[in-house]
Amino acid sequence: MSDSVVIVGAGIVGLAVAARLARRFGDRVLLLERHDGICREASSRNSEVIHAGIYYPEGSLKATSCGRGRELLYRRCAARDVPHVRSGKLIVASADDERPGLEELLAKGRGNGVPGLRIVETRELRSMEPEVAGVAALWSPESGYVDSHQYAESFLRELLDHGGAAVFRADVVGADQRGGSYRLDVRMGDAVHGIDASHVVNAAGLGQDAVSALVGIDVDAAGLRTFPCRGCWWTIAPRHRGRVRALIYPVGRAEDAGLGIHLCLDVGGGLRLGPDFVFGDDLDVPVERKALFLEAGRRLFPWLEDADLTPDMAGVRAKLVPRPGMWRDFVVREESGRGLPGWITLAGIESPGLTSAAALAEDVDALVV
Repeated sequence: MSDSVVIVGAGIVGLAVAARLARRFGDRVLLLERHDGICREASSRNSEVIHAGIYYPEGSLKATSCGRGRELLYRRCAARDVPHVRSGKLIVASADDERPGLEELLAKGRGNGVPGLRIVETRELRSMEPEVAGVAALWSPESGYVDSHQYAESFLRELLDHGGAAVFRADVVGADQRGGSYRLDVRMGDAVHGIDASHVVNAAGLGQDAVSALVGIDVDAAGLRTFPCRGCWWTIAPRHRGRVRALIYPVGRAEDAGLGIHLCLDVGGGLRLGPDFVFGDDLDVPVERKALFLEAGRRLFPWLEDADLTPDMAGVRAKLVPRPGMWRDFVVREESGRGLPGWITLAGIESPGLTSAAALAEDVDALVV
């Protein structure tokens, strides 16, 4: 149908968008995914952290969507029995010269409206987390973690419950504008099928730039070139389960990329360290980087031993910058300015994309007119 609304990409953001649009458009909503199921790329390989919204420039889409998305996530998880834990997070200063970093993050978080933030000194830090080394920390009570797979599945169920459809092993290989609508060429098995749509939401994640190019967008001129960036995690031995209750992050150092290697928890009680930050799309976990993880872990957990760490997984972020130290906001844009009315681009949806997903879906909903 030419009045169909097509979402390309069944990662967490594409799923949230599809579910949201299905509330309005029902069986006119079609979700296309090139893999054989949902969340096969970045959405299946991440820290599963529910971010509070501390780290991002005030007024940025990362900041505003994270705050809105966090509350929508907690509400959805409670209503739909999605496993999650509002554990809180400690951002730890390992030495006195890192205290100014805590104050900067406190000011930034408060500027973003993050509730409950406060500095805890050494004695309180020891009381809260006796197994964590540090001189002070920033406490974020609204942070937590979620079973991201069940969270994603809740959006798929909502899409289907409202009459929408999801098609897997459906790879978009062509896109043409035809008057006021679009024709997508979609490879399914050995055949290519034409699908007409009044609106297309490009939520293809790591494949966003390839899909954008199909419809004639110059991705370099538009600032939409995707640069894959790998992050790896290492599992901490099960014997340490329960030793730490909150998410534990370093305050960050100049040599750190991203937020620094930190402690992640999962709803099953597991502990992981990660991720690191290396441009590229290799999904191997390089064993030669174990020393980096062990050093970062021991700054926070002196009891950590070499034998405690085993390789876990690697994931790939879809970044819009080619090297560390550069920053770009999320892109959520309707492309009428490029002569493509009804085409909506979502790009650079890295962290805090999981937390922000439901809020970004609201933003996309407002663009589909």
